[in-house]
Amino acid sequence: MMKTLLLICLFLLPFGSINGQSPSIGIIDFYGLRSLSQQEARQALQIKEGDSFLTSRKEETQRRLEALPNVQQARLNLVCCEAGKAILYVGIKEKGAPSLQFRSAPKGTIRLPRVIVQAGQAFDEAFTEGVEKGDAGEDDSQGHALDSYPKARAIQERFITFAAQDLKLLRAVLHKSADAEHRALAAEVIAYAENKRDVVADLVYGMRDPDSAVRNNSMRALGIIAGFAQQFPKQRIRVPDEPFIEMLDSIVWTDRNKSAGALYHITERRNPAILSKLRERALPTLIEMSRWKSPGHAIPPFFLVGRLGSISEDEIWKAWASGHRETLIETVLKMAKSK
Repeated sequence: MMKTLLLICLFLLPFGSINGQSPSIGIIDFYGLRSLSQQEARQALQIKEGDSFLTSRKEETQRRLEALPNVQQARLNLVCCEAGKAILYVGIKEKGAPSLQFRSAPKGTIRLPRVIVQAGQAFDEAFTEGVEKGDAGEDDSQGHALDSYPKARAIQERFITFAAQDLKLLRAVLHKSADAEHRALAAEVIAYAENKRDVVADLVYGMRDPDSAVRNNSMRALGIIAGFAQQFPKQRIRVPDEPFIEMLDSIVWTDRNKSAGALYHITERRNPAILSKLRERALPTLIEMSRWKSPGHAIPPFFLVGRLGSISEDEIWKAWASGHRETLIETVLKMAKSK
């Protein structure tokens, strides 16, 4: 059950770029709130559950939020789907909050060959088709994603061939191409390289790309590799924790979502140094995320919160399964205050 929920966390589809009217909003959740109350943010938002969100009004809505006292930046993130309805995540960056710096976009003329681009487009279509048919399972046991939907899996198996034959080109595109879509696809495909240690540094590099899709694909791949590394320690694959801890401060929802998923795997062995950093720098953020209403998005940060409170995996799972999220959160907060 827990594995299934983590899978949902990692692969729900953002659709903020859809034109016109979206499906009805079933959930509205927030992140980045510190001095600003959720009630104040909701009043400025002027959107409630059950409404349909017009993407044409996105900038206007963000400006209303940014007019609130102490708000430096606002970001609306529309995500599909929970029980057939959209999820609206409202990101707030308050004045004085940590700032993330991303690299400038590269200017290189290098591009992926048409065969890889076409395969990427075909995979996106097949993946969406699989989700719509209710076949969104995934096997990560080899350190990369292999979907249960046969049409999508067949294309991913071609990614393995591309990564073996064109690793140097994929690396060059990810680092140098001026085309963000090509960089994002390069990050997706390079993760299928046989030797995962060879591509960890490239994917970490992709985490600082100015384009959120490049970062998303890089972090998603690293999260899977981190899980693989935990299962097969003799492979000596090290996925660093620091970039993901930093990304928890991002105003972009996919940055936070994918970071929490990766950190779930990175902290499975409960390395005290990593947990100490998370406790010091990210406990309020993880608690905020663990209260999100979408189970698939809340479970990785919830488990991280439990680990920061030195609560056993079984007890964390019991609290989750019984619906006693808040009880566990309060226990961890009391422990943190006592220290």
